[in-house]
Amino acid sequence: MMLIDTHCHLDAAEFDPDRDAIAVKSLALEMSAIVIPAVAVSNFDAVIRLSQQYAHCRYALGIHPMYVEQASDHDVAVLATYLEANAPVAVGEIGLDYFISSPKRHPENIARQIYFFTEQLKLAQQYHLPVLLHVRSAIDDVLKYLRRHHVHGGIAHAFNGSFQQAQQLIDLGFKLGFGGAMTYARARHIRELAVKLPLTSIVLETDAPDIPPEWLGSKGRNSPLELLRIAQILADLRQLKLAEVLDITGLNAVKVMPKLADLCTPVNVLL
Repeated sequence: MMLIDTHCHLDAAEFDPDRDAIAVKSLALEMSAIVIPAVAVSNFDAVIRLSQQYAHCRYALGIHPMYVEQASDHDVAVLATYLEANAPVAVGEIGLDYFISSPKRHPENIARQIYFFTEQLKLAQQYHLPVLLHVRSAIDDVLKYLRRHHVHGGIAHAFNGSFQQAQQLIDLGFKLGFGGAMTYARARHIRELAVKLPLTSIVLETDAPDIPPEWLGSKGRNSPLELLRIAQILADLRQLKLAEVLDITGLNAVKVMPKLADLCTPVNVLL
């Protein structure tokens, strides 16, 4: 069994008061791995330092679509330099977000998002790395660019698309991330996806400090410490034992991010 948080912004300011305590407690839960994705060049060094500080943490490097306005075109070259000199588990967090900027109302922002997305896909190809995708109200366009730039799979973080879109991502070698949103009874579509999609295509995530689970409330701070309970929700929805869910989702994470393999030893969970 492997308990892996495939998406956690442990470098976020919300964790400044108790980051060390959370890291220690996550080890006490026998968490196998935490993946910390960057969102901009300015936090590349921070996520790398955290992976050096905490033995069960690994990092991804990328420029988030919500940060492209602050980014310089030269940041793509900076990312290439970091990928060359370091050992991230993936390129990420990258993607497209048409929720914050609609194509009709913000065409310049969308063009900039697409530029950074496609350039980072090219780097993922070049360095043989999977990608961690941020996809909001833009799945069809993300799929279009993934077909043009064949990367080594990855994870569609916080997936909330259709079954057909899910299958297209799976066919392209992607796993689908499920976390706090799945814990809400009113999230019927996400729960239906979590039940009907192949378990071999699902990975667990928190997106901490964001997307808090139901028991923390909408304004609560999420953390990796919530992942085991999130996993239990998935097990309950699918009417499976927690051990089976941890085993399969953990293996899925390692398959899509092979550089996690050295961290993944069985966890002991009271069933």
